[in-house]
Amino acid sequence: MPDSATSTPTASHDAGRDDEHDDAPIATVGLEAAPTPLSLRLAPGAHADARRAFDLARETFVAGRRLDMGPLAASLGVDRTSVFRWVGNRDALLTEVLWSLAVPTLVQADRATASRTGAERVADLLTRFAGDLITAPYFRDFLTREPARALRLLTTKASPIQHRFLATCEWLVRTHLGDTPFGADDDGGSGIDPASLAYLLVRISESFTYADLITGETPEADRAAVAFRHLLRVPSSPA
Repeated sequence: MPDSATSTPTASHDAGRDDEHDDAPIATVGLEAAPTPLSLRLAPGAHADARRAFDLARETFVAGRRLDMGPLAASLGVDRTSVFRWVGNRDALLTEVLWSLAVPTLVQADRATASRTGAERVADLLTRFAGDLITAPYFRDFLTREPARALRLLTTKASPIQHRFLATCEWLVRTHLGDTPFGADDDGGSGIDPASLAYLLVRISESFTYADLITGETPEADRAAVAFRHLLRVPSSPA
């Protein structure tokens, strides 16, 4: 997931560390909801070797190259066993690399929409997030190179990434729409709850961001924007 100033919208795809984003609430929700052994090792000061391996893996990924454990170990001057001991298997490492790129992108999208409120802010933030995913070259390279693995890591419960994105979307809903997003329904019931609304927002994001892998259609942030705004009952932008 891209590091951007713009979607996960205008991005500086920085492969550096993301400590400057750690104090932003949107940056911490996902990791708190779904920590992993590797994410705990990557905490400041927790495990220097894991951090060193991770930083090199992230640089490799952002450069658009396939991330393999053998070449990674060789670049670090150690054997594969050491790398596996430090960071786990390839999927575990890719998961944290992908999420590390999503976090600054989410933070920047959050800051870019700070002048908006309520449902409009949520819709615009998620549109920006989707837009950067669609346009980040190294992310699209990964999807093209390893489509099955990408979908498994990004869109299923087999990986913490979807859990983190769900938690982040639920946090956005509760923060900007409250615990009863649209109030009571027509029958006097409580209406949709934040967790269910967050699930729908995630599915919209996935459907349009990975449209080429799911349906063969071209991914388009504008189409995602229409769906987000419709679901969140945001009036269409003037032409």
